[in-house]
Amino acid sequence: MKSRLIIFSALFILILSGSCKQKDSNADLNIVFLHHSTGLVIWNGESTSKIAKFVRRKSSRLANLIGAKAQLPLLFEKYNKEHHKNYRIEEMVFPYAPYDWVNYPYDYYNIWVKNASEKPYMEQPTLEMLSNEYQVIIFKHCFPASNIQEDMDSADINSDIKTLSNYKLQYLALRDKLYEFPDTKFILFTGAVQVKSSISEDEARRAKEFFEWVTNEWDLPGDNIHIWDFYKLQTEGGLYFREDYAVSATDSHPNEEFARQAVKLLFNRIIEVIEKDEVGQD
Repeated sequence: MKSRLIIFSALFILILSGSCKQKDSNADLNIVFLHHSTGLVIWNGESTSKIAKFVRRKSSRLANLIGAKAQLPLLFEKYNKEHHKNYRIEEMVFPYAPYDWVNYPYDYYNIWVKNASEKPYMEQPTLEMLSNEYQVIIFKHCFPASNIQEDMDSADINSDIKTLSNYKLQYLALRDKLYEFPDTKFILFTGAVQVKSSISEDEARRAKEFFEWVTNEWDLPGDNIHIWDFYKLQTEGGLYFREDYAVSATDSHPNEEFARQAVKLLFNRIIEVIEKDEVGQD
């Protein structure tokens, strides 16, 4: 009963402040982290109560109001105080309804490249919109992106079938699109991959091939795109997400121990990117 009262009270406060903009016009940088479930685990950095998890899925602001603040923004708060900075980071579920709950290479291509506009596509913010509000954009794929199938007779950039050739076409088009926003820094996760029980060996090998292509060929020096090698962190050189890092042998979401370490490494990578003297040094 007491917990419900806290939630309702916080919700009332949120409604009253609903007209306030989340972005800080006085911030040195506004950063957004686009994610789904795995990203949420990394954002949180550790497990929270069931109530807090439920509330955070509905509203980050409401979760923060009831004292369930995630670890990544807390790391930024600490850094800001120690270094006299005003970096502001927020999360965004992307994409979301009415678009399908999928964020694979095709979906970023579909929303940001094929349907680029100053207006939303199926209620999803385009890069034209996001780049007007954020100077750093972090994005990733959910782990089913690693279920890569055998190539078909020909590649099709407009196909949502998960093949290496389709992924590569979509990534090349996506890279060209990101270059249209030279004043925005993009941080892209490699991965995520899955535990052995959830993916075939052939799919896992294709996933490894694709993520290595991203880091070794697609990612070019001196540009505004920066990689965080989440895949390498998950696999440590293997083909699969290490089971001792996962929730279980059948659940490919990160466990609390892995998330606690990963969020610190992600934070370090973001700081490294935003505080470079020049855009492209990696």
